[in-house]
This record gives sequence, structure tokens and C-alpha cells, in this order.
Amino acid sequence: MNNVKKNFSIRDLENLSGIKAHTIRIWEKRYNLLAPERTATNIRTYSLSSLQKLLNVTLLYNNGYKISKISRIPEGNIPLMVREIVAKNSVKNHAINAFKLSMINFDQSLFMSTYNSILVDKSFRDVFKEVFIPLLNEIGLLWQTDTISPAHEHFITSLIKQKILINTEKLQHLEPVKKDKIFVPFLPENEIHEIGLLYLNYEIVLRGYKSIYLGQTVPLDTLKDVMKYFDNLCFLSYFTVTPTKEKIEKYMLEFTDLIKEYGAADVWLLGYQTKHLDSGNLPDFVKTFNSIDQVVEQL
Repeated sequence: MNNVKKNFSIRDLENLSGIKAHTIRIWEKRYNLLAPERTATNIRTYSLSSLQKLLNVTLLYNNGYKISKISRIPEGNIPLMVREIVAKNSVKNHAINAFKLSMINFDQSLFMSTYNSILVDKSFRDVFKEVFIPLLNEIGLLWQTDTISPAHEHFITSLIKQKILINTEKLQHLEPVKKDKIFVPFLPENEIHEIGLLYLNYEIVLRGYKSIYLGQTVPLDTLKDVMKYFDNLCFLSYFTVTPTKEKIEKYMLEFTDLIKEYGAADVWLLGYQTKHLDSGNLPDFVKTFNSIDQVVEQL
């Protein structure tokens, strides 16, 4: 099955570019900026190249170019001008737009050049907080509205994961200096949304803690193997899609029973599904957080 989306509605274009559909139609009519095709039922559809062009045009437009001037630029020159702007500007919105463009184009080199340009005057932590988190939130919405395909999402999230792993690896040769806690970041079974957990693992290692990173889709039973070796454990997990509303109470009962059976440990939880937990019913050693920032503060 081919997951790559080839045709986009005007609503998709609005979602991706932030330019209102009404304005896109004016640009189309007055300046011939885009050439939509029409379906048998006379509905406008836009090709991938039209979307790419609109994202490029939007970037120029947001950088002070008048639309009348943009319409006169030879088509082949527009991407070059965009790359120049991205290389010169390390502003958040340029970066987010450039990353979206790299996602739509499956363009790894644009991702890398954008990332490297914003790293010139920002730390990796700043890039993650100011650019990657808003980008990922936006991608989530684009995916839900069917504007992008799973292939696009996987492409961009894999590149972001790569950056987190590279930055974590730089710290991993350092001996842990904090001994009061050993963190065990893991995701429950069938949970594969790993970026938040990977980033928190980076923050844990950065602060000099030992981390035993278990990663995606870990059966609860596996955790007791770690508990046999260490006393001062803090399990950290991110519930994005599982355990579901119907299963989360049962999951937490099994989890807390396991901890009581094998000694003491802390449990830190965050993610969308934790809103289904009644915090009044949770034992003292379980803490829930609303955001990555809250966990980082607690560290």
C-alpha cells in the first residue's frame, strides 16, 4: 500500500501553510501562483508540487516579500531563495515551516541544514523545546485531519529521534554522579510513541543520573527483572495511546502490586492517557505529570 499522499484539498493547504483558503484562491486567480486540477465533481485538488510551492511561497511571504514580486520569480529560483532564508534565519517559525517542507518532500538534507542553522545560536534543549515540540504538536493535528500520511510522520519523527539519540550518546560516557535515584524509562506494551520518553532520558542523563532505558512496548513482567538488581528505582513512563481508558486502572493495579511485591520504587507517569487516572486512588509512590517541562523541573 502506498502511504504517500499525492493530492491535497484547499483545506489541507490551509492547514499546512497557515494561509487562509480565501487568500490562496486570490493568489491563484490574480497571480497564477498555483494551478489546481479539478475532480469529476468540479472540486479543486492540488498536487504535491503545488503544496511544496505554496509552502515555499509562504516562507518568502512571511519574510516580507510581496506576493506580486514572488509571482514574478522564476519557479526554479523559489526553493533556492527559501534555502538562503532558512540558512540565514534561525527564527522558530522559519524552522518549523522548513521542517514541514522537508517532511512533505521527504527531504533529509533540508532537515539537516535547517537543524544545523538553528543550532548555531541555540542549544539542543532550546531547539527541542522551542521548535521540535511545537512541530510535533502541529504534525499530530495534520495527521488527525488527514493532511499528511503516516509515511510523512514516520520520516520526520525518525529524524528527530536520531538527534535526541546523538545528543544523549555524547553524555553517556560520563559516569553518573547522582546516586539517590536510578531511572527506568519504558513504554507499556503496544505503546510506540517514543520521542517524549527519549527526550526525558536525555534530560535524566544530562543531570548525571543513571538511566536504564528499556524503550518501546515493555511487558510489566519484564520490570521485575530490573527490580531484582536495584533498590532506588524510579520508573518513568509515557502513556500516549495505551493503556486505554478502559484498561488503565487494571494496568496500574498490576503495576503497583508488582512494586509492592519486589520492594519500593517510585513511578512517574505522563501522557494523554493519564488523564483517565483518578489521582486520589493512586499510592503515594505514583506521581503524574502534565508535561515534559514538569518532569524536567522535578528532576
